[in-house]
Amino acid sequence: MNLTDRVVVITGGAGGIGSALGRRFAAEGAAAVVLADLDADAARRAAERIGPVAQGVALDVTDAAQVRALVDEIERRHGRIDLFCANAGVATGGGVDAPDADWERAWQVNVLAHVHTARAVLPAMLRRGQGYLLFTCSAAGVLTAVGDAPYTATKHAAVGFAEWLAVTYRDAGIMVSALCPQGVDTPMLADGLAAGHLGARVIAASGTVLTPDQVAEATVAGLAEERFLILPHPEVAGYARRRAEDPDGWQAGLRKLVRKLRAAGQ
Repeated sequence: MNLTDRVVVITGGAGGIGSALGRRFAAEGAAAVVLADLDADAARRAAERIGPVAQGVALDVTDAAQVRALVDEIERRHGRIDLFCANAGVATGGGVDAPDADWERAWQVNVLAHVHTARAVLPAMLRRGQGYLLFTCSAAGVLTAVGDAPYTATKHAAVGFAEWLAVTYRDAGIMVSALCPQGVDTPMLADGLAAGHLGARVIAASGTVLTPDQVAEATVAGLAEERFLILPHPEVAGYARRRAEDPDGWQAGLRKLVRKLRAAGQ
């Protein structure tokens, strides 16, 4: 995808990876960049920092009616949506005993929001015979988020849904990519570290923590090549191969890292 003159929507656009994508897409010459977020004021401030091509709007991605209304409004205003980035996500830091509300929230934001997006944007994209969906799924979607069972389960589901869409609609002109970064310097990681969540500590100990702008740079490259898996941390591909070839050995390595962190009192 060439981003010049494209109309782009980004959920979770008020900060972190979302706002970084907005800045990068605008720099690539996008015609319009819509930053949608539950925090409408933060989304508007992020849009103001980008410039006149950007707009910040309120959106609860778990509300299918709101998603559809936003898509309808943007299509009325701009005539089309070229790229929809379903980027909003939540972590819990919980295990199997995480409260039901945490499991439900993770399911609603990390999975069903992508379903709402696809249902809303696909009809017009299919009529035009072109369109692009980008889902932020996390490396947890191809590996495991140690210490966060709801996040792991829902991110795997997100990758699975993205792959289903890619297989089903690619021949109709619809491109789909799953953005799967590992450690990124965002409030999600910082808050997890501050709370002492095991998953956040494992991520911080597992390799380079990228900036959101570095993730955005990798995303632009992945979109240009129309890759299904966009991996800002290239080592994730190697981890995934090891996991597939030797799942028992892969799990043993993760358990060893967890024991090390716990013994160090980190």
